[in-house]
Amino acid sequence: MINFQASRLGLAALVFAAAANVACAQVEVAPASATAPVDDAAIAQPYRHPHDPFESFNRRMFAFNDAADRWVLKPVARGYRWVTPQFLEDGIGNIFSNVSEVSNIFNNLLQGKVRDSGRDTSRLLINSTVGLLGFFDVASRWGLPPSNEDFGQTLGAWGVSSGPYLVLPLLGPRTLRDGLAMPVDGLTDPVVYIDDVSVRNSLIVLRVVDGRARLLSAEDMIRGDRYSFMRDAYLQRREFLVNDGVVEDGFGDDDDLDDWPAWDD
Repeated sequence: MINFQASRLGLAALVFAAAANVACAQVEVAPASATAPVDDAAIAQPYRHPHDPFESFNRRMFAFNDAADRWVLKPVARGYRWVTPQFLEDGIGNIFSNVSEVSNIFNNLLQGKVRDSGRDTSRLLINSTVGLLGFFDVASRWGLPPSNEDFGQTLGAWGVSSGPYLVLPLLGPRTLRDGLAMPVDGLTDPVVYIDDVSVRNSLIVLRVVDGRARLLSAEDMIRGDRYSFMRDAYLQRREFLVNDGVVEDGFGDDDDLDDWPAWDD
């Protein structure tokens, strides 16, 4: 399970119990002769999110990921949090954030944000030296806030539409644009260039577990239908990142999908 970043891994399943007492009121039915003709076209159709044409498939993948998370990743993340002192957990997270500065530098340059790229470079140099390989986020204390850039955001900045929402097995939520950007994101990840396979794989697993542990406290925020909540949260966050904090109403321009055929589930 790589990069639940957002990336970003699916949260563990929560049990939501709801009880409602429904009061049924009797209404008088008008005689058949006084009843207006029924317009079949006016019958309400189930709501379909404009960015989720594959909802049936996505819900199945979401259920699969949720089960894998519930039985494997979440227990490991809880154990990791239990045995790891807070200062060490913070330091490990800072190290992985420092590694991601390479992607920030690369993508900010591609987006023409030279100043931000320079700030990311300064952060990488400061935290890698004074911050002991990034264990301490000294750069933030010195007034250099972190970026959060990836190639999916770069494509968005270049005008590439997000395309349909997808839930990938084990990889979690994506848009088609973000999914196609994953190979480039992999090329800007320094961890994949470590020659020792065991060390490389251990670091990838540690990064996934550390990222999952940081999401444990966020589960209380989930309300209503888990699938819809996670989808909407992901799309809102991606729009926020692509537009550098400038978010339009809804989930962006629905015309983004005009070029895509209207698939049926």
